[in-house]
Amino acid sequence: MGFNPATILFPIFLLIIGGYIIARLFSLSEGPVVRVVTDFFMPLLVFHSFCTTPTSLTQIVRIFGAVTLVVGLFLVISWIYCRLFRLNFRAVAPPMLFMNSGFLGIPVMKLWGGLAAMNLIVLYDQLQTFYIFTLGIVVVTGSFSWKGLKEIVRTPLIWSILLGLTFSIFQIPVHQTILSGFAFGGAVAPALAVFTIGMSLNRYRISFNIHILVGVLMRFLLGLLFGRLASTLFGFTGLTRTVVMVASSLPSAVFSAILPIRYGVDSRFASSVLMISTLLSPITLPLAFYICAVIG
Repeated sequence: MGFNPATILFPIFLLIIGGYIIARLFSLSEGPVVRVVTDFFMPLLVFHSFCTTPTSLTQIVRIFGAVTLVVGLFLVISWIYCRLFRLNFRAVAPPMLFMNSGFLGIPVMKLWGGLAAMNLIVLYDQLQTFYIFTLGIVVVTGSFSWKGLKEIVRTPLIWSILLGLTFSIFQIPVHQTILSGFAFGGAVAPALAVFTIGMSLNRYRISFNIHILVGVLMRFLLGLLFGRLASTLFGFTGLTRTVVMVASSLPSAVFSAILPIRYGVDSRFASSVLMISTLLSPITLPLAFYICAVIG
């Protein structure tokens, strides 16, 4: 499996550009579409992926360890950086901690490595999603709150992760009719997720300063480094190592800008890092795959 930029990036950016144009022409907000993707189509994809992909408890624990290590290292680095330069940690940390392993990563891996790579990044992404709606809320709000807990409980993605893991680990059979329905609905998720990225670019405005530049570089370079470290510590090789490294270096997650907006925190830093890192992905994605190939 090689990284063919034309084969992989053209479908991705066709949908991103399409989402941007449609949202601009018809003054559409990405909010309702993001809600539909995250609360309906993504849960279908996640549950189907877990139920149809042989996943051992050992593999789940190892990938969870890798995600925890990557997010934890970014948490420490972000905190140190904010202390050194007296920045608002609640505003700066989210786009550092969370990468777009779902809306961007899933379709990229599906195009690059087929179902095997896609199922791996689905697992990586959903374990990260758990942190977005737990640690992310704590970081942005500055503390644990009942409001944040209710947000977690009401999130269908969290339930799809828990149910999918349960069915996978205990090998609980699911009727083929149900799996077919979930497969049909879940297949929509990658394309629609990419489309919402394009829609979201209409909302965010880029501001630029040295800290935003550092944030974009950290998201990519440290992501690769932390992904490599996690792969070494947890013994990943081949396909799994590439998925973990590339996933860890992806542009900032859309929710890293949505969470600050939702909880009244200044989102200019998160929005700018999200925008710039996404716009640079035609460069950073091929570079990430190339580095993984060179490392072997």
